[in-house]
Amino acid sequence: MNIILLGPPGAGKGTQAHILVEKRGMTQLSTGDMLREAKDSGTEMGNRVAEVMARGDLVTDEIVIGLIRERIGGPNGGGFIFDGFPRTLAQADALGDLLAETGQSLDAVVEMRVDDDALVSRITARSTCGGCGEVYNDVTRPWPADGKCARCGSTEVKRRADDNEESLRQRLMEYYKKTSPLIGYYHAKGKLRPVDGLGEIDEVARAIDAALG
Repeated sequence: MNIILLGPPGAGKGTQAHILVEKRGMTQLSTGDMLREAKDSGTEMGNRVAEVMARGDLVTDEIVIGLIRERIGGPNGGGFIFDGFPRTLAQADALGDLLAETGQSLDAVVEMRVDDDALVSRITARSTCGGCGEVYNDVTRPWPADGKCARCGSTEVKRRADDNEESLRQRLMEYYKKTSPLIGYYHAKGKLRPVDGLGEIDEVARAIDAALG
């Protein structure tokens, strides 16, 4: 099963992707992670990524699609989770063409619906583990009292510099302008599976399970 996790920044896509990886044996394809890995890989594609990022330019759709093509070419029993891609209608078309080219298909698009004000409140309290990326929240899931990540034991806590209200409102506006048209696009294709993204992590995970069948 190949799926897209769709939702605004901070909706919990990364957290739910980790759960799907563990429960269903799926492979998470996070464009951010892939770009960072490519930059340090020394491959031809990686060198292109490094050059673009060194100039401070945005990585082109062609490069991102190239990275995804490299990853989905091999066997994968559990299917892929596309996290952070596509972000635009052009990217959605390109992904559809790539899947068709490799003899694969897109099974579902899980739209994680959230309320903006509640989302801002949640994200300004967010932190992540510097070792494994596990997500914590000052209110709903505080960093463990012993100072160690419950998943990997790391003591490194990270907070994104742009996890503040002003930056979040701007990121939400960018999402609504560029990415929200994908909701109608995938609804028209019969792929959209909306879930409430503001429940507890386990509740959202159960809703996604039910949506995927």
